[in-house]
Amino acid sequence: MLYVVLFFLLVSLLLYVILAGADFGAGIVELFSSEQNQKITKKTVYSVMGPVWEANHIWIIILVVVLWVGFPEFYNVLVVYLHIPLTLVLLGITMRGVAFVFRHYDAYKDKSQIVYDWMFRISSFVTPIFLGMTAGAMISGELIIAENYTDYSFAELFVNPWLNGFSILVGLFFAALCAFLTSILLIGETNETNRPIYVKKSRIANITVIVLGFIVLSYGMIFEIKFVTDFLKNPYTIGLVALSGVLIFPLMKSIKDARQIVSRALAGIQVILIILAALNTHYPNLIIASNTEMSIIETAATDSTINVLGISLIIGGLVILPGVFHLFKSFKMIKILE
Repeated sequence: MLYVVLFFLLVSLLLYVILAGADFGAGIVELFSSEQNQKITKKTVYSVMGPVWEANHIWIIILVVVLWVGFPEFYNVLVVYLHIPLTLVLLGITMRGVAFVFRHYDAYKDKSQIVYDWMFRISSFVTPIFLGMTAGAMISGELIIAENYTDYSFAELFVNPWLNGFSILVGLFFAALCAFLTSILLIGETNETNRPIYVKKSRIANITVIVLGFIVLSYGMIFEIKFVTDFLKNPYTIGLVALSGVLIFPLMKSIKDARQIVSRALAGIQVILIILAALNTHYPNLIIASNTEMSIIETAATDSTINVLGISLIIGGLVILPGVFHLFKSFKMIKILE
């Protein structure tokens, strides 16, 4: 049953990165657009995201609950040592949610709309950066899991692990990935007149992701970050990255031809391959601290807890997944069935 729980954990992570990533990317694309294109993107984003945007965050709720119940020691390390970036993530999600609602439903269309627009754009940009920085902190080797907090300063325990060059680069990489997902999504959600805007943005975002990925790996090699050196030595990881690299060529062609279904499918597959490559590097040791490595399997709760959690996830999955599928199908988010 442990592997059933881990499967749901993985699926929740993948769906959150893809769906919420595209959600965050909407504000990033809008932020890095001209004033004319910002108006077009704002209208397009609302028509696409309006009915489904709240559903995208169900996956991080499932992720957090599964970690909390099924892997309490692992969860405890994250929320204690990385409480600052995680708090900033929660604030960012809250701010962009408030801005998204008020810039469409505020009864008064005055200058406050400008504030809502910038709240939405900035929070959409910084939130995935802090999410990426949190992930970077887990594997940067800067984290110190201390037995006695008094042996270290506040900065050593709670700031340095996430506020460093490697974690910042990982954060920027994830933000670029979000913009990449949104740009491709919007190709199929706009009219023929505006479609070239998102074709161009998709190309730029794709190149940005590739460049930032190269910079992250180069930085890791130069500073001998254990995760990166092991990443480049793992044959399965290299295979997944190579496959992702091969898919860039049909993806670029599908973007050029504005092929809605193919571009979305290839973009989703690429993101999945990148995440699987990262997870595979040190699995099951998903936290690489300066003084130890933490295995998610070894931090699992008791068998009785895992069994109940696994059964609950199976039952919940049978209820939630068809409902989410119907929601996305109803609002024409799933084009492949048409």
